[in-house]
Amino acid sequence: MRHTLPIAPQFYVTAPQPCPYLDGRMERKLFTALQGENADKLNDSLSQQGFRRSQNVLYRPSCAECSACLSARIDIAAFKPSRSQRRTANRNTDLKRRATSPWASEEQYELFRSYLDSRHAEGGMADMDVFEFAAMIEETPIRSRVVEYTDKETGALIGVSLTDVLADGLSMVYSFYAPDEQKRSLGTYMILDHIDIAKEAGLPYVYLGYWVPGSQKMGYKSKFSGLEVYVGGSWQKMTDPSAFSADMHPLSTDPIAEQVANIHLPDTRPTR
Repeated sequence: MRHTLPIAPQFYVTAPQPCPYLDGRMERKLFTALQGENADKLNDSLSQQGFRRSQNVLYRPSCAECSACLSARIDIAAFKPSRSQRRTANRNTDLKRRATSPWASEEQYELFRSYLDSRHAEGGMADMDVFEFAAMIEETPIRSRVVEYTDKETGALIGVSLTDVLADGLSMVYSFYAPDEQKRSLGTYMILDHIDIAKEAGLPYVYLGYWVPGSQKMGYKSKFSGLEVYVGGSWQKMTDPSAFSADMHPLSTDPIAEQVANIHLPDTRPTR
């Protein structure tokens, strides 16, 4: 019997585009396709190396003269809620959580549009239609869940998180919520709830996407104790957010060939 060896993933770089976090800067991304029977292993391995998933693609910032975007995750064992975060949890005890398979609904899309129009009207997703939204939710080759938060009394959908289940944690791929419920601090609350979900499942981390030093949009992430950021090929504890800076030196980013050479791929060889 003839055995075929699995083909190693190929990595590519996107064309430069305006950076959404740093004015006047251009961003590019290193990416690879997420597909095949070993998609879960590849996603687990690359997530631990600062990559993020978007549908069937794994990507990591790889800007030519900037390394400001740092992948962030919460170490559950080191997390202790602040007084403000405890108040946020108490303000949302009237919400009900429901985790479902990754299927899109009209109600989700209506909430998504309301969120974008209020918070990110000029962002890259501003023109996303219902079919593209469905693709974002449903096109996943790995174990994913849609976590919905509804009002216990009215049943109204208040928040949604598209969440991947990794070998070592939960990855919050994309979250959106009712923009007129500002007093609830829903973005913070959903992270707190995912910490509880991870604890219940015995998973050590909650992955939050990217954190950018000095970015107001990203500032809420640095308020979680137990936060770690991926810097220079390893995860480092964030003890003081001000100790990190948006490194924009021309030599701050390794050449693409070196970046790819230093990526550790999972062992996908057959066991027998």
